[in-house]
Amino acid sequence: MRTSVVVAGIMVACLVRPAAAQEWTTFVEPQLGTRLELPSEVFTVHEGRSIKGFGEEFIRSDGLAALAVYSQRNLRRETPATYLKRNYRTPGQAMDYVRVTRSFFAVSAVHEGTIYYSRCNFSRRSSGTIHCFDLKYPAQEKRVWDDIVTRISRSLGPLERG
Repeated sequence: MRTSVVVAGIMVACLVRPAAAQEWTTFVEPQLGTRLELPSEVFTVHEGRSIKGFGEEFIRSDGLAALAVYSQRNLRRETPATYLKRNYRTPGQAMDYVRVTRSFFAVSAVHEGTIYYSRCNFSRRSSGTIHCFDLKYPAQEKRVWDDIVTRISRSLGPLERG
């Protein structure tokens, strides 16, 4: 049993290293202009188009972590709070983290050993675009992912700031 725990720990360490030790690349969704840094050593498999908006999905080689990056038009001119209320129907007690400001929201929940994290930034321009990513990863890897999630979150934005 102890050997399997050590082997699992080594496998996780090989798949996900701390943010500072990662190779990073910038992803750009050209249609509406979402930009985001992602750890290219982690998300080695391109899954194709995002099921939401305009964007792409990436997965880790073992399939246990996934990242969707996408843009949407804010046709309803929603605020982060109204968008969150309409699109995330999870009961409040199921969310482990909720932060809502005038320009973005970030939410996180743990379900069956997987952490789900979503963030959307709302453009202040009249074009009204929403720039988002959805991330999932094993809860047992939380400590390694914390800095990675922070870097991805801070890098999320429109291609041109304004």
